[in-house]
Formats: sequence, C-alpha cells, structure tokens
Amino acid sequence: MTNKPTHRISFARIVGTDDKGADKLGSAREIGAIWPRENGKGGILRLDHIPVELTRHQGVLFVNEIASKN
Repeated sequence: MTNKPTHRISFARIVGTDDKGADKLGSAREIGAIWPRENGKGGILRLDHIPVELTRHQGVLFVNEIASKN
C-alpha cells in the first residue's frame, strides 16, 4: 500500500456565463486529495480548504488521478 494520494481534488468557481448560457469557470485550485484505504476498498477524501462558493453551489469540483512514477 502507498502512503501517497491517488487523486487530487480541485475547485473552480463559476465566474459568469458564455453567450450560450453555459457556465464559465475560473482557474482551478487544488483543495485536497484522495488517499487509499488500508483495506484497498475506496479512498478517504481529505480537504485542506473548503471554498465558500462550494457551499453555495457556485463552482465545480474536479477529481484528477495522479500518475504514478515508477
């Protein structure tokens, strides 16, 4: 088992809409990571920061796998 996270969690707030009405997003910032569980089933989400906009549904979360370096 590894002691390194498997995924990075980023957040981008909604900064407006485009001419078609789709959300425009600001720059994504890393706010946490997912760490593997010892039993190998699933992961543990650890947030280092919770943006206020997240609590108001004014942004999106991204979950990106971390490439392993062998």
